[in-house]
Amino acid sequence: MTTDNLPAQEDDLPEQLRIRREKRASLIERGVEPYPVAVPRTKSLKEVREKYVGLDIDVATGDTESLTGRIIFKRDTGKLCFATLREGDGTELQAMLSLDKVGQDQLDSWKSDIDLGDMVSVTGEIITSKRGELSILATSWTLASKSLRPLPNDHKPMSEETRVRMRYVDLIVRPEARAAARMRPTVMHSLRETFSTQSFIEVETPMLQVMHGGAAARPFKTFSNAYDMDLYMRIAPELFLKRCVVGGIERVFEINRNFRNEGADSSHSPEFAMVESYMAYGDWRSIADVTRSLIQNAAMAVAGSHVVTHHNGRQADLGGNWKEISLYDSISEGVGEQVTALTSIDDLKKIATKLGMKIDPKWVTGKLAEEIFEHVAQDKLIEPTFVMGYPVDTSPLVRAHRDIPGVVEKWDLYVDGFELATGYSELIDPVIQRNRLVEQAQLGAKGDLEAMQVDEDFLRAMEFGAPPMGGMGMGVDRLLMALTGLGIRETILFPLVKPEAD
Repeated sequence: MTTDNLPAQEDDLPEQLRIRREKRASLIERGVEPYPVAVPRTKSLKEVREKYVGLDIDVATGDTESLTGRIIFKRDTGKLCFATLREGDGTELQAMLSLDKVGQDQLDSWKSDIDLGDMVSVTGEIITSKRGELSILATSWTLASKSLRPLPNDHKPMSEETRVRMRYVDLIVRPEARAAARMRPTVMHSLRETFSTQSFIEVETPMLQVMHGGAAARPFKTFSNAYDMDLYMRIAPELFLKRCVVGGIERVFEINRNFRNEGADSSHSPEFAMVESYMAYGDWRSIADVTRSLIQNAAMAVAGSHVVTHHNGRQADLGGNWKEISLYDSISEGVGEQVTALTSIDDLKKIATKLGMKIDPKWVTGKLAEEIFEHVAQDKLIEPTFVMGYPVDTSPLVRAHRDIPGVVEKWDLYVDGFELATGYSELIDPVIQRNRLVEQAQLGAKGDLEAMQVDEDFLRAMEFGAPPMGGMGMGVDRLLMALTGLGIRETILFPLVKPEAD
């Protein structure tokens, strides 16, 4: 036995891991490759299931195939062994190995060398068993990949933390994980299709930026050796997409990765997927219509209906026209007194104190109003609801409301108690925009880590003339949350997790 066959720490391994490594070493000693470069495979399990649907009991088709899969069930008897093969999409098929078909050596090797979790190739005739189970009756088999770790079993399911950390195992054992992973490309395709039918063009904008902007968020900072300068990971693509609109790409969108150096919880992840779009000659209402069609079409794509069924069985209706409420009316109702965009920060602090809220001294008036809203109203917004009219001092890139002082034409869309999307009538006056960004820079100088910077190139682009436009941003991971009822870490295939403790 060579030192390549067994790790140096063999004696310290748990018994299950040690036994499987010993089997691997034994296979190599006998000249059997436990990780071959290729194995026979003529059809997928799904193709076999689809071809032979409805076969009678105890039928031999006469058709020989070579099928592959991971063994997730195994029962060995004297002269007949049974196993369930599963392929990546979750399709399963029974494999049967009998002494008269494979011979004593191959049957013995199957019993001694093969474990749950191993991947195999089985060649044989497609039949139905005496119980009517579609099966492959093996004439030969070969190992495709030896699993050195046992799979979790039903008696001891993985915790959520383990599922997130070892998503590869989660995908093997849990149908819900496989369904969530396959739902995302369906949703992505639907989003792109909806945009295409409305003449939007998809673009790609920089992830590494010389300054951060487009959202109120704390950025990740990095350094470029080639340029000898600090760079920021993108927090939003807004400023570049607006440059596109200035340049004549009048309906534009991007599905992108954003990075925000802030808290992580059931609806926030430091790295997340977002769709953002801008529509020349639109406003906050026309972009709301676009957003509703994106969400409803995605629901139709994954569920065949605007009514989606969550993982816990609850049904959520995303159809029809959605309710609209005023941000400040909701605050007033929630706190029992009149609150408007002109209410002073001192009065808001009194309200927040009564509510038992912790107040960050760096919060501006509008930020405190938004925090009060989230405290008193957010959890009640279960059905899709547009919350209309946000404070101007928290929305530096948004046009002032045409009727209400102190408010901008911005909405947030809430579903199931979390913010799913946000939309605006975009600010296009470059003089006002400069003043707003200067105010942001002053907040940044006072220690506001989420404040935007003065982006001179963006301002120069706006000075060439931008058409009136509506814009929106929506979290793709949050859209999957709305379609499934799952938390954000379940909708992201590989969310960021802290390293395991030694």
